[in-house]
Amino acid sequence: MESTWLVLLSLALGLAVGAGFVTLLHVAERHGRRAAEVVNPAVPDGIDQVLDALESAGIVLDPSNNVIKTSPGALAMGLVFNQQLVHPELLDLARRVRRSGDPISDDLLLARGPFGDASMHVRVRLARLGTRYVLLLAEDRTEAFRLDEVRRDFVANVSHELKTPIASVGLLAEALVHAADEPEQVRRFANRLTTESARLGRLTQEIIELSRLQSQEAVAQPELVKIDAVVAAAVDQARIVADANHITIAVGKKSRSEVYGDERLLVVAVHNLIANAVNYSPDGSRVGVGVRRNDGAVEITVTDQGVGIPEADLDRIFERFFRVDQARSRHTGGTGLGLAIVKHVVQNHGGDIRVWSQPGKGSTFTIRLPEAPHPAPAATGDTP
Repeated sequence: MESTWLVLLSLALGLAVGAGFVTLLHVAERHGRRAAEVVNPAVPDGIDQVLDALESAGIVLDPSNNVIKTSPGALAMGLVFNQQLVHPELLDLARRVRRSGDPISDDLLLARGPFGDASMHVRVRLARLGTRYVLLLAEDRTEAFRLDEVRRDFVANVSHELKTPIASVGLLAEALVHAADEPEQVRRFANRLTTESARLGRLTQEIIELSRLQSQEAVAQPELVKIDAVVAAAVDQARIVADANHITIAVGKKSRSEVYGDERLLVVAVHNLIANAVNYSPDGSRVGVGVRRNDGAVEITVTDQGVGIPEADLDRIFERFFRVDQARSRHTGGTGLGLAIVKHVVQNHGGDIRVWSQPGKGSTFTIRLPEAPHPAPAATGDTP
């Protein structure tokens, strides 16, 4: 009897030990899973695909603010480095989201990347993603801010530039009234009034032209344009002023090259370069205009023997209303928009413009446009 009780007791002890061991295994497994989740957290289903499809920046942060998933846009913007957020401002927003549980949107001015000194305007939105994660979305609005600034500058510049001719017209009209009994004075004031009116008309027309060019990215209905005809028309328009200043416009040989584009706009661009060359050249000098075909491009070059452009100004000469020599520009009736128009015409035709200049030795402007492909010559001989 006693041996039977010993056997039953041993079995009970064995079962208890076994149950305890199994329980310990379950507990250990559960803790192991939790540890694995902390060490190697998984992004909720579908977030990977969403981030990969984003053009803007998307970042997922774990409870320790480690970056566990990021989109290519976030890397390109320099928001993430070594799996960490670069900017303390973003970390502060993430902590606020965790504390409050509410989404946050903000506009920030951040450094572009961990090492660069350039800045960027960023619109960010952060929200909780489940119970553990924070989702950060960011949109680079630097270009939008730049365009707004350019637009404001443009309006301010237009207002400033229009003030002078408008004020001059008003003063000259008043002077005409007071000089009604003096024919000589009337003629003098009338001539100046005509000059200022013409200047106001040119400025208004160029503002309209530039605004139209900036509103489109390419030529709407391109046609096949003969570059030799463009150059001839542009030279003819500048011939009267050049002859009055005894400046020779020398045109190179015909290139027989063609491009796809808008002939009228191309004539405007080339004429602006030639007119600038004439206006900034001394009397009796020479302006050269040449065209050549070079590796799939048509190059139109305008060279003068004028005053030249200081190196510090070369990067700014295509800005609207920028003038190297303010006094000379006003004397020649320049609006400060000519080269800006050239730049936009060329860009809308898929080309670029380059400049070389040296003070006292002159300048060379080169327009490069994609050459229109020539059709293959017709086959000759009998068809087999």
